[in-house]
Amino acid sequence: MSLFWRIFALNALVLGSATALLLWAPVTVSVPVVLTEAVVLVGGLVVMLVANAALLRIGLTPLDRLTRLMGTVDLLRPGQRLPEGGRGEMAELIRTFNAMLERLEHERATSSARALLAQEAERRRIAQELHDEVGQSMTAILLALGRAAGEADEPLRGELRQAQEITRGSLDEVRRLVRRLRPGALEDLGLVSALTSLTSEFATHTGLRIVRRFDTGLPLFDQQTELVLYRVAQEALTNAARHAEADRVEVGLRHTGEAVVLAVTDDGRGMGVTREGAGIRGMRERALLIGATLDVTSRPQAGTTVRLTVPHLRKQP
Repeated sequence: MSLFWRIFALNALVLGSATALLLWAPVTVSVPVVLTEAVVLVGGLVVMLVANAALLRIGLTPLDRLTRLMGTVDLLRPGQRLPEGGRGEMAELIRTFNAMLERLEHERATSSARALLAQEAERRRIAQELHDEVGQSMTAILLALGRAAGEADEPLRGELRQAQEITRGSLDEVRRLVRRLRPGALEDLGLVSALTSLTSEFATHTGLRIVRRFDTGLPLFDQQTELVLYRVAQEALTNAARHAEADRVEVGLRHTGEAVVLAVTDDGRGMGVTREGAGIRGMRERALLIGATLDVTSRPQAGTTVRLTVPHLRKQP
């Protein structure tokens, strides 16, 4: 039973008991009970109960709103607050809850930032090891196979050539993994060039038809913002390729007033009302790093749009 009905039941019991005493006690009510007196008393009881219920509903409304918010609040969607007007214990409870949300959102953003920065550092380390150790070793093997194939006779020469092609394909795959782990184009050429390279690579390896719509004259961003925009685009393209069953994906980067909007839209089967997975929640955590907002809209058989909005331009100094 909710708190509202508990309080109402208690008040109804007290008021009902008082009315019963007035009806049958010889102090203020005629004995036997006169019909008109009974009607007046019962009518008064009904009025008191209705008034009491209305007052309780008004008084407990802030608590109901607080309960609903506590059940739906998501720290990856910051800014959810209750109005703090009024005085008394209820207003103090709401202010305390809002302050707690503020603190939790700050702590979540801080911890997510540390985790994501550590993740990026680990990606760079793995990419460097793949490039320096595995890549160089495979290059040496490729050269040795080439020399051996040049000196060998058939049919051994054909087998060595085949092994050489397999090794070359594996080396290309290692280089592709290195580019995904550590986007060198982002560091060397900037965001637009990195997104162009990313979409071209996805189109080549997945068969998706990718359309790019990048505004000219985009502002320069700091390194962290560029990395967040790149990783969100990368994750959205990965989701489209793996789960959406899409044929066409549009990647847009627009400059609107004091904001930059990255939008990735596919024509796949959509997500419906399914629960957000780790990929989307990871994108939300990255958005928190730069104070951006991430919106995901999806309808069954109508595709999905991932939109990242950077509200205040974070320019390079």
